Amino acid sequence: MKHILPQEVEQQLKEGRALSIIDVREDEEVAQGKIPGARHIPLGQLLERMNEIDKNEEHILVCRSGNRSGMACQLLESYGYRVVNMTGGMLEWTGEVEKGEGVK
Repeated sequence: MKHILPQEVEQQLKEGRALSIIDVREDEEVAQGKIPGARHIPLGQLLERMNEIDKNEEHILVCRSGNRSGMACQLLESYGYRVVNMTGGMLEWTGEVEKGEGVK
């Protein structure tokens, strides 16, 4: 499994790179704020929502600490997706955050 540090993701965003970031945290966690432009697909919905994820693109998966996103990476890799786990998760994110979607 490939890994990336939060600081590397932040630097790439500052450089204007178009990144596909998928936040696999729960609604309540995302409501506290997420990486700008990240798409929210909770880990528990990943299987049923895989069709929303482009197989031709590399995706950075994010959670609170890096554990759930690691599980999500393993799951998606087993289906042929190219994914990278952001180690340290949002606990180590020091960049900007945008207001997440509210609790559904």
